[in-house]
Amino acid sequence: MQFRPGTTVRMVSFLLLTAGIQIQASASPLPITPGSINTNARFGPPVKGKVTTANGEAMIGVTIMVKATKKGTSTNEKGEFTINASPEDILVVTYLGYETQEVKVGNNTTLNIVLSTGATQLNDVAIVGYGKQKRAALTSAITSVKPGDLNRGAITDLGQLLQGKVPGLNITASGDPNRPAAVILRGTSTLNSSQTPFYVIDGVPGMDISLIAPDDITNIEVLKDAAATAIYGNRASAGVIIVTTRKGKSGNLTVSYNSYVGAEKISSNLKVMNADELRAFLTKNGSGFSPNDDLGAHTNWQKEIERETAVSQNHNIAFSGGTEHSNYVATLNYANKEGIIQKTSLERMIARLAVEQYALNDNVKFGLNISNSISNAKDVPYRNTILLQSALYLPVSPVKNADGTYFENLQYSNYYNPVAMLNNSEMVTKNNNFSANFTTNVKLPWGFSYDISASYMNVSTLGGQYLTKYYTSKYNGMYDNPDPAGYGHSQQTFGTNGQATRSSYTNTYKILESFLTWNRHFGNHNINAVAGYSWQSNVIGDGFSTTTYNFAVDNTSFRNLALSNPYAYSTQINLGSDGVYQETKLISDFARVNYDYKEKYLLQGSIRHDGSSVFGANYRWGYFPSVGIGWRISQEPFMKNQQLFNDLKFRASYGVTGNSSGFSAFSAQYIIGSNGSFYYNGSTLGAFGPTQAQNADLQWEKTATTNIGLDFAILKSRLTGSLEVYNKNTTGMIWSYAVNPALVPTGSIVANGGSMNNRGIELSLSAAIVEGHDFTWNSTLNLASNKNKITSLRNPLFSGGDSVAVAYPEGASQSGASLQLLKTGHPLGQFFTFEYAGKNSSGMSQFVAADGSTTTTPINGTDYHYLGNAQPKLLYGWANTFKYKHWDLNVFVRGVYGNKIFNATRADLFRPSTAQYSNILKDAKDESTSDANSYKYSSRFIEPGSYLRFDNATLAYTFGNINPTIKKLRLYFSVNNLFVITKYKGVDPEVNQGGIAPGVDYNNFYPKTRTFLIGANLAL
Repeated sequence: MQFRPGTTVRMVSFLLLTAGIQIQASASPLPITPGSINTNARFGPPVKGKVTTANGEAMIGVTIMVKATKKGTSTNEKGEFTINASPEDILVVTYLGYETQEVKVGNNTTLNIVLSTGATQLNDVAIVGYGKQKRAALTSAITSVKPGDLNRGAITDLGQLLQGKVPGLNITASGDPNRPAAVILRGTSTLNSSQTPFYVIDGVPGMDISLIAPDDITNIEVLKDAAATAIYGNRASAGVIIVTTRKGKSGNLTVSYNSYVGAEKISSNLKVMNADELRAFLTKNGSGFSPNDDLGAHTNWQKEIERETAVSQNHNIAFSGGTEHSNYVATLNYANKEGIIQKTSLERMIARLAVEQYALNDNVKFGLNISNSISNAKDVPYRNTILLQSALYLPVSPVKNADGTYFENLQYSNYYNPVAMLNNSEMVTKNNNFSANFTTNVKLPWGFSYDISASYMNVSTLGGQYLTKYYTSKYNGMYDNPDPAGYGHSQQTFGTNGQATRSSYTNTYKILESFLTWNRHFGNHNINAVAGYSWQSNVIGDGFSTTTYNFAVDNTSFRNLALSNPYAYSTQINLGSDGVYQETKLISDFARVNYDYKEKYLLQGSIRHDGSSVFGANYRWGYFPSVGIGWRISQEPFMKNQQLFNDLKFRASYGVTGNSSGFSAFSAQYIIGSNGSFYYNGSTLGAFGPTQAQNADLQWEKTATTNIGLDFAILKSRLTGSLEVYNKNTTGMIWSYAVNPALVPTGSIVANGGSMNNRGIELSLSAAIVEGHDFTWNSTLNLASNKNKITSLRNPLFSGGDSVAVAYPEGASQSGASLQLLKTGHPLGQFFTFEYAGKNSSGMSQFVAADGSTTTTPINGTDYHYLGNAQPKLLYGWANTFKYKHWDLNVFVRGVYGNKIFNATRADLFRPSTAQYSNILKDAKDESTSDANSYKYSSRFIEPGSYLRFDNATLAYTFGNINPTIKKLRLYFSVNNLFVITKYKGVDPEVNQGGIAPGVDYNNFYPKTRTFLIGANLAL
């Protein structure tokens, strides 16, 4: 199969030629300055005005445009403006976070305009795939989030900005500065790939979110149902998030500067025994420490690997300006966020330039958007193991011996000094993420317009890891401590005299998209149609990785591999995994039609035809259709005399989306690789054979979604809301199935077969509770409930797949014990383990056997029971904003209800019988040391995961009219994660909800922090 973009180039040439015939060269541009006039002969006398908030505060920098023209101005430091306009003109007044107003000039020479922060109006525009739509005409489920509604605090990750803000968006995050939040929209739709929604940034599909600084975001649209997402076809089954960044404004140069500095403290640690408590426990039970361990220390090992205070800072400066025919914005963002674990941090700098130029009587618009992000992420190798060791290590042992060397007692298996591990290792990852996007928009006759976009993205990753001589000699053969998945721990083998790993990989993406748009009004009939073409070429994993060892000194770390001498030993240099380099291509045609009659009866239909090289040769193409209808009931004559509803709209949609993420260029290919060894002619030789079976029939996973929605506004639009009900079915889910080795030598094949269902309900409410002259109070509440179920894991042609055990913490003496089961008829995250039945007469923990009796010797798998699941029954977020004169206070709480967490951390620290060798939890003090079953993974350690988190409170004061130079100064103080109300006994109940084993606390939770920060927003 070949993928060629040539058709688009020919179309561009034709349409530009057509446009050139219709238009003439433009006149010289005229500058627009705040408070000044854009002169034009057709305008009448100057119109003066003032823009204020509901409490009378002057608004600076508000944009006032003459509708259907490029003529405009902005308010000065007193909120005043002057503009030339004729009586027939309509002024469009816009300001970020406030409702857009349209004001007819008429015979007025002075206008007093009051902007409201109330509910989103139906005249507002929603950003959708390949275009915009009036919110009144939407038939799909789309939630819009403005910058003022995003979460506040020391946040560098887009997912955390949205936590609790969008109904149906389940976001979980730890305190790790280098780990993005897990983002799940309306339940997990697949077992096989990234479950994160597809990101579109400024129209560029698949752009990396690390290129976006939070201060540059002007709008986020979360597209939920298939009617909204099907236009993105094969990449939309997990939902789509569209991010719009700030653009330049006509006028003189404006400068804004935003900054904050924060201090982060640990919010919670594991409650293990201190030295005195552990010694007292052992004495009570007639035991004691080994003299090799008890050196009289009182060490808090968790504190020893943590920072007392982690400092975060962020600085963003933006320059913007332009003329009536051009605009620009340039921003520079610097962020530095220390992790609460020592030697972990994230430093990032983002530069962005966006330019727009109009030409040919403003009928052609050229746009250039260039972004570059440079990140320096510092972490610790085997950090999860270090976290586990900091909980297990005996507090009576010191960090260092009297001679300054690290204390170690390597007689115990898998028992290592966590401080020594941390200080004898290093890991640095540098990312350079570049994106350039050039766009052209051409206005054509008869309501047509044409857009073409060419994008180039380059993501380069340079990684380095070093383990010192001390590390490779002391910890060789240790077991790692991975995140939850379908596998357990693995033994690590290191080289001699220090070990260095260096990797360098580059991913390159080239995208060409073009689409023709038709907007036409025929009396009461409105039509918006889009037809387009998309072509994308990806080169992934272009680079290398190598691991070598045997260094003369540790000082060079991983930065000079030539100083190693691995040939002195038999261990081979590791050249990384194979199959990393991939080339994939994607080609698509798409179309969408929106029709409405009097903006009362609404109809939408879309289809996308996708081809991807990652699937089997017989099924590389797929169709993804959608249809949506809407009825604005409030526009009907029978609603005119009622006083309750200001707006009421019913909508329904159905559509199909696909999933191509998570599958490589080799997913459906026959692969030969290293396959053991064989003896030949007196020598043992490496064997090559099939390692993956070919499947020419491997095809798309498809997700079909039905959505019914109701939008309403009551009490003079003081209360608005949306109610959504949906049913989402994924079919053709890809899985690895067992197959007869006589037919397929590998014994397994990747094929379609499974299915999964998600159904739920969502409610969002926004209320302007108080709108006084000096005081306002706005509140938003969102609630969401989703029920997930695996409906099939089988393929009719291959065996296996009906039940798959996952999540193997593999604590000491618990090898082979799994915690969850992927099973038809049950949800993802189904706990399947021993059921605790209390203690018998001898004080031994017992469990319910398969036949219902009790036993003290349960058998893994055989005596397991279904014991709740990890997915919450309810997600909620509640935000309140209070404003009094120049003061404003924002308070936000969020939480989940009805989920379970398997506290494997607690189980592995609940070992009274081993207390003289490793630490235990404080609440294990009443356990018997003779109970060898106390720590067995069972329902005893399945705990409620519900919580209410006081997520943020921000108090701010805005200074106005400081001087002609400083237009605005806002100072604020913010606190994040002030407290959590929960019954969960672990470090934090916000346990990862992503992956195929959600809701397992795995002995490696990176602690969350409580953050206090001060910041300033300055506008010049």
